[in-house]
This record gives sequence, structure tokens and C-alpha cells, in this order.
Amino acid sequence: MSQLAGVVQQLKKEHDRLTKQIQGISAALSAFGAAYGKRTARRSRLSAAGRERIAAAQRMRWSNLKKHSGQTKEVTAMPKKRTMSAAGRRRIVAAQKLRWAKIRAKSA
Repeated sequence: MSQLAGVVQQLKKEHDRLTKQIQGISAALSAFGAAYGKRTARRSRLSAAGRERIAAAQRMRWSNLKKHSGQTKEVTAMPKKRTMSAAGRRRIVAAQKLRWAKIRAKSA
């Protein structure tokens, strides 16, 4: 029975020690939490004059594009896809079969 009381006493001491450590960690988190916690995202605001300057520049770009697009009406064809000849495909297949034969020979 005295051994059981000793074990309970040791467990209480360990519980107290761990509680103090957790309190220390909580204090450190609260101290550093303000500096390294959530950051609020601030959006920069544009003034009305700034937005107007951007809009005017964009309108000018569009008008220039419309002016120049009417003059050139060339239609360019898409380049054809490259295709491999049958002979080239056969050479690749033969080379791959040789590679696999060498691998199988080594493992057998």
C-alpha cells in the first residue's frame, strides 16, 4: 500500500512539473503571438485620379489596336503537325525491343 502512495505522489509531482511547463509555453506563445501571429492583409487603395489615368491609358491602347487591326487583314495558316515516317517508327520500335531484351537477359 505504501508503494501505491509513493507512485501516486510521483505522478502528482510529474503533473505539477508538466503544468508549469505548459504555462511557460503558453506565456511564450502569448508574448510572441502578437509579433508572429495572424497578419491582416491591407489592400492598397487607388485614388480616383489614378484609376482615371489607368483607364485613359487602356482606352488609348484599345484605340491604337483598333486603328492598326483594320489595315492588315492577313490570315496565317497554322503550321502542320510533324509526323513520323513509318520507317522511323520501325527503327524506334526495334531499338526499344533490343533495350528490353538486354534488361531481361541481365535479370534472368
